[in-house]
Amino acid sequence: MNDKVRVETPEQMEFRAHCIEWLSKNHPGPAPAGTPRQAGMGHLNQEQFDFLRGWQMSAYDGGLVGCDFPKECGGGGRTNCQQIANEEMQRIGTPIFPGLTALLMAAATIMTHGTEEQKKRFIGPMLSGEEIWCQGFSEPNAGSDLANQQTFAERKGDGWVVNGSKIWTSMGEYASLMILICRTDRSHKHKGLTYFICPMGAGHEKSVEVRPLVKITGETGFNEVFFTNHEIPDEYRLDEVGKGWAVAMTTLQHERGAAGLVMPFSGGQVSKSAIDTAATSLIDLAKRSPRNGKTAAADPVLRDRIMQLVIRQAGQSQNGRRGGVKGLLDHPMRLAMQGKVVGTEITQDVTALALEIVGAYSTMFFADKNAPDGGQWPHEYLNSFGNTIAAGTSEIQRNQLGERILGMPKTK
Repeated sequence: MNDKVRVETPEQMEFRAHCIEWLSKNHPGPAPAGTPRQAGMGHLNQEQFDFLRGWQMSAYDGGLVGCDFPKECGGGGRTNCQQIANEEMQRIGTPIFPGLTALLMAAATIMTHGTEEQKKRFIGPMLSGEEIWCQGFSEPNAGSDLANQQTFAERKGDGWVVNGSKIWTSMGEYASLMILICRTDRSHKHKGLTYFICPMGAGHEKSVEVRPLVKITGETGFNEVFFTNHEIPDEYRLDEVGKGWAVAMTTLQHERGAAGLVMPFSGGQVSKSAIDTAATSLIDLAKRSPRNGKTAAADPVLRDRIMQLVIRQAGQSQNGRRGGVKGLLDHPMRLAMQGKVVGTEITQDVTALALEIVGAYSTMFFADKNAPDGGQWPHEYLNSFGNTIAAGTSEIQRNQLGERILGMPKTK
């Protein structure tokens, strides 16, 4: 986004100056080797996790995380300032925060559907990074068909007993809390779902088991989570019994929006992925990559392909600006859905072209000291396939755009 053409309020101008000054004195420095640049897309070892968590805590203390949340909930109490903090962090290339579940999904969902007690209890610790969250939506037979949930929560006294399993759970190995959809009524598909805030981690090892899943990168960034007679107090239920589908749609709105535009109540920076720096990264990479006695930048075909991606990236950014114009959009999810599809596919195309630019060097990974840019390009390329699947595949998103936005008939 070209911020120079956006008129800022005095509060926003003051806050941007604060962000610039604070970051000039508190940049966390380089992350440990192999730390993912895309939130949720890579495994974090303990050293990487501790570094990123410490960075989030520092940025929260500096007022750059949760800026637009109410002060009584642990936020900054500002108005439309979080995007400014995100922009300034992305501008200087700060590391990611450890996971997007809390900052862009759980926090917004609790603000929309939670009680005042839930907001005051959970928002502050998730913004600061004191408590790490994960997402319990997908199941082996409930991915694209999210309403086909089979994990069951049975009412027992003042609480619920959960049995079942979830899959593709990012940050599950570090999380102490989960946003969880369960079936509470088998006689209704959508109306039989209820949404919970689920405690897990330390103290719950007997009833919650987290098992790592190995990805195409060789990492274990995702997990399976198994519940065996796991007890959740009723005060951790979010909204009414049977309203889980509606609450889940709020969560998905923000999850999909994370890939395309900054949503209301976003907590902080999520990603410094290839799409953020496509222009400078690919041009610079081409200038540094040998090709037939010259550099890849001397190849007119490659130059043209790079510029086509730069144009697409610029179009994506300019389209995202429309989200800040009240009343311009005819559907609140239009830009989020568009942004999710286009943004993830641009990222995939950018990283694929990067591999072509470096040529045979693209076979080198993190462990090889000669790998260009520390092996980030093959790593981000492999992870890019997860981006086009997570939060609804590109195919599903296109169907929803056609049916819900354009009013086209449902596909058969």
